[in-house]
Amino acid sequence: MPLPEITDSFTGSVNRITLGATKENGGTRTNTVTIGGARNVVYGGSFEDASEKPVIAMDVLDTRPRDWPDALVQAYDDVMDSPGDWAKKCVEEFGAELICIKFDGIHPDKDDKDADHAVKVTEEVLKSVGVPLILWGSRNDEKDNQVMPKVSGAAKGEKCLIGTISEINYKSLTAIAMADGHYLISEAPIDINIAKQVNILASDMGFPLERIVTFQATGALGYGIEYAYSIQERQRLAALTGDKMMAMPAICDVGYESWRAKEAKLEDAPGWGSIADRGPMWEATTAVCLLQAGVDIIRMRHPRSVAVVKNFINKVWS
Repeated sequence: MPLPEITDSFTGSVNRITLGATKENGGTRTNTVTIGGARNVVYGGSFEDASEKPVIAMDVLDTRPRDWPDALVQAYDDVMDSPGDWAKKCVEEFGAELICIKFDGIHPDKDDKDADHAVKVTEEVLKSVGVPLILWGSRNDEKDNQVMPKVSGAAKGEKCLIGTISEINYKSLTAIAMADGHYLISEAPIDINIAKQVNILASDMGFPLERIVTFQATGALGYGIEYAYSIQERQRLAALTGDKMMAMPAICDVGYESWRAKEAKLEDAPGWGSIADRGPMWEATTAVCLLQAGVDIIRMRHPRSVAVVKNFINKVWS
């Protein structure tokens, strides 16, 4: 029996955002990516009510990660010391539509790299690939406030997605994103009220709501997926019912959260199946679940997971 069609109409919609700037628009990207635009829930309404096709952003770290399991390292071991080559591999071999540079190396508790390092990595990736970029800080507020303004400036005019801002630490990054023409990621800890408050704070500084993407802390399969799904669903419904402060597309950090799960990386686990399969399956399952809640950008890591999720997206949003 076919699924019943959800035909309820809504008064609102999710903002439509185009990331990246081509030469004609003052940038150097070879293509742009448009997200958002939904006027109904996933699977609901007519084809015209559907969002733009969700996209996959693949992670590229600014320094070689020390805590990745072998099953994940093997896919990138030959390029992990060169962010530019790493990004190129993600785009040309694995089909990444966006590249997310994750600046783990600037964190004081990791490699404590400086702004010059971060700028060099940004420029290297910009030269290596033509897709739009996401510039994601270390999540250490003090260090990000020192480094991310320089990163933003290095990519000025490219219409990158930069973040994240929180209700505690939002002023610096909001100001530089506005000055450099970027889009902004607003973060909340799986809390719709805090998400709305962060958007209000950015808006009060004069930042356009139409240039914000929301990020709720992501829960992986078995580690809070039900909370993450619920908050994404509530966020989508708020947008569809006309709440302008919640009408932003959404991004989820599926790769990082999925590969933290012991089921994805624990080697000594008799009966759990091949470790080469478990991690990619955990990541792909988490991504597919959240896509059905209305997420627009999925950050991912393993190429096998990416292939599975791209296939799912192409079938649902064809």
